[in-house]
Amino acid sequence: MAAEKERGVEWRINVADGTSRALEAESRFGLQRFMSKVGSFFQRAWRIGVNEPKKSIHCVKVGVALSLVSLFYYMRPLYEGVGGNAMWAVMTVVVVFEYTVGATLSKCVNRATGTLLAGALGVGVHWVASQAGERFEPIILQTSVFLLATAATFSRFIPSIKARFDYGAMIFILTFSLISVSGYRVEKLFEMAHHRLSTIAIGTSICIITTIVFFPVWAGTELHYLITNNMDKLSDSLDGCVTDYFSSNSQTSEKTLQGYKCALNSKAAEESLANFARWEPAHGKFNFGHPWLEYVTVGASIRSCAYCIEALNGSMNSKAKVPDVFKKHFGNFCVRLSNKSSAVLKELAVVMSTMKKPTKIDFMVEEMKSAVQELENALKSLSKQPIQTAEAKAGDVVTLVEVVPLVTVSSLLIEIAARTEKLAGAVNGVAEKAEFEVETSEEAKKGQKLKGGKKIGQEDEEDKAMKTLQKV
Repeated sequence: MAAEKERGVEWRINVADGTSRALEAESRFGLQRFMSKVGSFFQRAWRIGVNEPKKSIHCVKVGVALSLVSLFYYMRPLYEGVGGNAMWAVMTVVVVFEYTVGATLSKCVNRATGTLLAGALGVGVHWVASQAGERFEPIILQTSVFLLATAATFSRFIPSIKARFDYGAMIFILTFSLISVSGYRVEKLFEMAHHRLSTIAIGTSICIITTIVFFPVWAGTELHYLITNNMDKLSDSLDGCVTDYFSSNSQTSEKTLQGYKCALNSKAAEESLANFARWEPAHGKFNFGHPWLEYVTVGASIRSCAYCIEALNGSMNSKAKVPDVFKKHFGNFCVRLSNKSSAVLKELAVVMSTMKKPTKIDFMVEEMKSAVQELENALKSLSKQPIQTAEAKAGDVVTLVEVVPLVTVSSLLIEIAARTEKLAGAVNGVAEKAEFEVETSEEAKKGQKLKGGKKIGQEDEEDKAMKTLQKV
């Protein structure tokens, strides 16, 4: 009884066998789980808002635009000025307001152009049909809807039109169909078309002003940062993979090792941002007509390198054991080539970030080619003159299976260097077409004081290792 009094009132449910069981524990557990999910949801939402404040600002901008356009619906003089079609302006803001300036401009221009063309054609077809008499009027209207809707839909399959005017083609079909069908019953067709165009113009104007004036998010700037960050992550992943494989003391973070995956997963984002960036006016360092499509070519070259790094990472994580003597012998050559390739990637990222014409890339590429040649010579010496070890002299035989993983790693590093050279050519193409600024004399002097991130008088460990091997 005391235990029951301590528990107080409890909820019970009847079971099919005639017994009953308490629900207190289950309901309490279910409530706690629900509250835990709600709390974790708000925590994730808070982290998104803190880590990416641009998204929070975008939400505020949408609210501001909708508040402004709603005035045409709440205030009677404005409401009567657009003929009671103010809701079309609200719908326009909801549909066309996007995260970046380029995406918003693209949708605004597409919506306005599609509506204007469809309205003009719809009114023209309606006039021709009305002159043909009541008998042929529905036939002409129906035929025009069929032909123009078919042609506009087919145009959406053309790649060049789909990339930039897909939304406009869809709005054209919708508007022309509405005007053609409603025009058969509506008497004041010209007035209705005028009011629709006015409300759409109001909605698109508010969207454009809001997205450009208040904390604009430029698609071109986002694309520029995306390409630069992918190069940096690619360089860090390459260095981390090779260092971890040939050095037992290195502990590179998993996030750095998997950084190349960001480049592999950014193709759709790059193409979308490049398409929207072409709609944007000049801003910051980017003039009108900036070669945004060349960024897509650079992104493709980055992914080409990332695929090789992914294969390199898989080869290094294989369970095949390589004799320490071979690993030590080739480690110096592989690490040297990896550092040279990584340095080129870093320098390319600096070129894209500062938008300065590359002055040291050619020299760094030649150093990378020299490291490739040294590694190739080491591979040739392996096939012609196998390295003799104390264990081999004692009777142990080094099998081909033990050497293949190391040869695979070396071959992939050589391929990465070749693809890095192509990437350098793509970046040079962007620098020429975008007319990057020439590096000043002071900046050139600062660059001459450094060699791969170290002073010229300071030899790196790879150079010392190469000299030691040559003496041996």
